[in-house]
Amino acid sequence: MSEPQDLLSDIETLEIKLQEARQSITRRFIGQERVVDLTLATLLCGGHGLLIGLPGLGKTRLVDALSTVMGLKGNRVQFTPDLMPADILGSEVLDTAPDGTRAFRFVEGPIFCQLLMADEINRASPRTQSALLQAMQEKTVTVAGEDRPLDAPFHVLATQNPIEQEGTYPLPEAQLDRFLLQIDVNYPDRETERAILLATTGAEEEEAHQVFTTQELIAAQTLLRRMPVGESVVELILDLVRAFRPDEPGVSERVAQTVAWGPGPRAAQALMLAVRARALLQGRLAPNPEDVIDMARPVLSHRMQLNFAARARGDSLASLIDDTAAQLVRAEAAA
Repeated sequence: MSEPQDLLSDIETLEIKLQEARQSITRRFIGQERVVDLTLATLLCGGHGLLIGLPGLGKTRLVDALSTVMGLKGNRVQFTPDLMPADILGSEVLDTAPDGTRAFRFVEGPIFCQLLMADEINRASPRTQSALLQAMQEKTVTVAGEDRPLDAPFHVLATQNPIEQEGTYPLPEAQLDRFLLQIDVNYPDRETERAILLATTGAEEEEAHQVFTTQELIAAQTLLRRMPVGESVVELILDLVRAFRPDEPGVSERVAQTVAWGPGPRAAQALMLAVRARALLQGRLAPNPEDVIDMARPVLSHRMQLNFAARARGDSLASLIDDTAAQLVRAEAAA
């Protein structure tokens, strides 16, 4: 069988498992299919996700369900102002043997897992936040001068409260850029909230079940990178990312007047992976321009910043991203 036929067969098999995974997750995290798809896309791409939403919207429940369904060993760390890097990474302790000899022994921290939930990540100090930088990028941590690899695959799903800012430390741009997607978790609609009410206040609750193994998830991540991407989609991704850099030649007047700094090359890499994941989750073999429009906001929102004047005017970053992406697609269609 030729390679294209093998790829087609593998993608079709993966699509069936993804549908089962989605159904299992929604037994615990009811409704909000958009949030479920974005978190699944994050894992399929082998990346990290930043979940932004108010308390009580089910973010912890979602991550717990994901850990079960995707067959990942999960840990949760509640970030607080007094949390230290060693509380995440681990530390060396001095052991005394029965014969009186002493030696240092490394005690692993909660980061040694496959799916780490960093709850309210912006409540920890910058020193503690920085403990995740090496792990998120290089999938290893250095303690006492020794590199210690993390389990594969390794993912971080961090949560952040968008309202309460007292006693918090904004994430540095370098760390924000390491999150593949920003996933906004909003209030459920009335019918969804009714379903949540009935499902969670009875004698029993639905449980998620495992669909993937660790090796199957790694294979899915490899398969996603083999999916073909048309030249027109590649050019659209490049046009979109470069359209938000205020110093770029030919940038629109709106962007030049509202954007302080734009996304870097990692944004284009993230968008290239994210559009493949969206196509896969929708049962398609290759991404199209609609995938670029849909994934633009989750990929770009945390990788760019409005300037002071734009914030003072109340300009919306989400509106700017959506409008610019739609304009680029229309221009390409008309060309």
